[in-house]
Amino acid sequence: MTLLEQLPILVVVVPLMAAPLCVLVDRPDPAWKVALGAALISLLCAVGLLLRVPDGGAISYHLGGWAPPWGIEYRVDLLAALVLLVVSAMASLVMGFARDSVEQEIPGPRVARFYAAFLLALAGLLGIVATGDAFNLFVFLEISSLASYALISMGRDRRALNAAFQYLVMGTIGATFILIGIGFLYMMTGTLNMQDLAARLPAVADTRTVRAGFAFLTVGIGLKLALFPLHLWLPNAYAFAPSIVSAFLSATATKVALYVMLRFMLGIFGADFALEAMPLDTILMVLGVAGILSASLVAIYQTNVKRMLAYSSVAQIGYMVLGIGLATAAGVSASVLHLFNHALMKGALFLALGAVAYRLGSMSLRDFAGLSRRMPWTMAAIVIGGLSLIGVPPTVGFTSKWYLVLALIERGWWPLAVIVLIGSVLALVYVWRLVEVAYLQRPAEDAPAPREAPLSMLAPIWLLVGANIYFGIDTHLSVGSAQRVAALLMGGGE
Repeated sequence: MTLLEQLPILVVVVPLMAAPLCVLVDRPDPAWKVALGAALISLLCAVGLLLRVPDGGAISYHLGGWAPPWGIEYRVDLLAALVLLVVSAMASLVMGFARDSVEQEIPGPRVARFYAAFLLALAGLLGIVATGDAFNLFVFLEISSLASYALISMGRDRRALNAAFQYLVMGTIGATFILIGIGFLYMMTGTLNMQDLAARLPAVADTRTVRAGFAFLTVGIGLKLALFPLHLWLPNAYAFAPSIVSAFLSATATKVALYVMLRFMLGIFGADFALEAMPLDTILMVLGVAGILSASLVAIYQTNVKRMLAYSSVAQIGYMVLGIGLATAAGVSASVLHLFNHALMKGALFLALGAVAYRLGSMSLRDFAGLSRRMPWTMAAIVIGGLSLIGVPPTVGFTSKWYLVLALIERGWWPLAVIVLIGSVLALVYVWRLVEVAYLQRPAEDAPAPREAPLSMLAPIWLLVGANIYFGIDTHLSVGSAQRVAALLMGGGE
């Protein structure tokens, strides 16, 4: 087999094998180079997969030469290739940013182990997306989750330990529900291969066991997705984790969870069962609207900027699940599009906050007073990221909300389209609070006078800011891919 044919396994194995190498070198600088190299190789593999995946088809890789469903299969279709690109690209940018940030926030003896845990989290997330086996998906989910708990606990604020423990408890409940759901499906079909499950489930779809499995999977995935009201672990996890962990998880973890929801609910169960026979469409619409309004309102009153953006993420998840709840190709397309676009906007915002933390050492809103004069490039990045969050053209946030509103109008649901616009107004309020403090208020007499962030930090931030504008103008990759994915999923998958 050629190297190109090995891409589905290489994208996962490279960071997985590089993780123990970081521990073996046990020095900050070499460990960072190993982590950066592994992330870049995974990115190259993801780009190769996106270019090679057939239109309307998938790349199938049989581990050990055992043909599915008996052997474990890695299967990369257009949706998986798109999510692999998002995860690996964000990991590469975050690693480019990480060197100075990690040395300041993580004690020296722990730095190499920090990079090892980061690579394990990356490998787990990539494995979830690449695998075509339901139990393998659970295994990779646990790898990424356990590594994430460790990463969050390394935050310099003592509250990071409590946040990691809270995430561990709720994440374990979610993983247990997912495992029980997979077990019920295996009980009725005798297979764990996702393609085989999709083929065999219709014959037993009316049984109580399958419906119970569907319910367990819905709740378990909802916990991992931080779907309102199962989101309680997310604000503290993002607020008190090290800066690059907040940036990486906000741009990838919930996106992979949304991918799992799409894969199970539409790819395995099928749109007819999940969105018509079962009331998932109504549930997702109600919880999506509740998440948009309540999380946006709570974000307005936050005094910790990372916590403000964490609640904003809960609201953005509401937009994604609202699109799925529409039960139309246009709605699913809007959700997949927002998956891609939200990674860009939140990655840029949290990396910019990481630069502020590096110079200022604080995330308190009042300490941002006058920061625009001292860190103009960083604050400009936050402003553009905030405009994208609100949905101002020509940013990616506008593209996402435009297609979601079009999908709502297509169904004739004008009140929900108005709620999306209200969500944008609420986003404007909490983004304006930050802009007002940074641009219009004077710093206190005894406030520190930070310098602009170093170029090694500004470069990844502005690459993401540029992507927020570029993909808001040229939507060929994002919108085109999202529409093709939605057509396949709503047509019963592949």
